[in-house]
Amino acid sequence: MYAPPRKLILASGIALAMSVMSGMVAAATDQEITDARQETQIWTTYALSPYLRAHDLKVSVHNGKATLTGVVEEEVNKELAKEIALGVGGITEVDNQIEVKPDYTPKPSAERGYGERIEDASITAAVKSKLMWSRYTDGLATTVETQRGRVTLSGTADSAAARDTAGRLTMSTRGVVSVNNQLVVDSNKPTAVDSAKSSMSKAEGAISDSWITTKVKSTLLYSSNVSGSNITVSTQGGNVTLSGKVRSGAERDLAVELAQNVRGVKSVDAKGLTF
Repeated sequence: MYAPPRKLILASGIALAMSVMSGMVAAATDQEITDARQETQIWTTYALSPYLRAHDLKVSVHNGKATLTGVVEEEVNKELAKEIALGVGGITEVDNQIEVKPDYTPKPSAERGYGERIEDASITAAVKSKLMWSRYTDGLATTVETQRGRVTLSGTADSAAARDTAGRLTMSTRGVVSVNNQLVVDSNKPTAVDSAKSSMSKAEGAISDSWITTKVKSTLLYSSNVSGSNITVSTQGGNVTLSGKVRSGAERDLAVELAQNVRGVKSVDAKGLTF
């Protein structure tokens, strides 16, 4: 009967051991990558949450178990942190060690945090969109800058009415704290946008109803003091119909005004808005 040489047996054993160890290392590396991804996902959600971003919360994940530490001022924020962690795929357990201190006040940071920068960018995009869609404002010629919800408008407007409308549209945007309207009225200064505006005005009759409906819906959703998600918008021949629930007559009037601002809108029927 053939017996393998001892050296061959030893070499085979070493190879097998190395193969097993290699598999274990690969598995460990995969798990570490998963843990890191889950930690990042949880932390990013905290950073984006207006209720948690100011708190110095820490997250660690190991094999599907998330450990949360830090301090918040209310129990509801501690529960929110736990629910967010449990909502991340692969997290099966949460060790919530976050302390609740009613007298805790988060320290304001001189630098904007990740969540604040994202929110400011979102506000800037919403304001720019509303100005571009409006029939009354020269949105394309306007520079919009946002710092912690404080919006600065700069550039030129072709009339005082356009400048004031730009300010009102900006102030009514969700998340805006204040507006510094630095728009300069200059009706004589030609800009590269003038021809584009002229072309848009001539083409307003050709703007599709679906485009108008989309822009009216988006304008309502971007705006504060309006329950945009509760309002249904339909358009036929440029005539917009609004229906749904609002909280007051003032909210209905604001919804009508915002809809009327959108390019291509000929009329707004708000009889279907009830409160």
